[in-house]
Amino acid sequence: MNEFIAPVSVENSKYREHYLKKLEFEFGNFYIFEKYVIGEIFEGVHFNWALAEKVIHGVYDFFGSTEIKVAYISNRIHSYSVQPKDWMQFFKERHHLRCIAVVAYSKMGWMSVVLEKIFSNAPIKKFKDLDSAIDWAIHSKEQKKFPKN
Repeated sequence: MNEFIAPVSVENSKYREHYLKKLEFEFGNFYIFEKYVIGEIFEGVHFNWALAEKVIHGVYDFFGSTEIKVAYISNRIHSYSVQPKDWMQFFKERHHLRCIAVVAYSKMGWMSVVLEKIFSNAPIKKFKDLDSAIDWAIHSKEQKKFPKN
């Protein structure tokens, strides 16, 4: 028996009617909610710092500030690669995340999160479904404080 459930995108979920804005890029879609952002990166993409910066600036533009504290939920409905060391660049640039949730729908997806945890300064937690990840992101008391320049 497979312990993982079938991938569910935001567009095919009960959250479809609740996001404030959808950012559409050539590499994926990102859904902005009041307290969190859900990212769904497309099949075969190599997600790196250059792509992450586009998302970061899109989220900052939406909120009108760089001083936001949102959670990031990576909804891994597709297979793609991540440059784990780019998390170090994220924090070096003094960007903030309250916490990070990763929804992985396969064993390989779960294994990649272990590597990403090594490079992240924010709490990362793995989930097998979107509902659990969103609940944790909303209610999590975990928050990493980052020094200001």
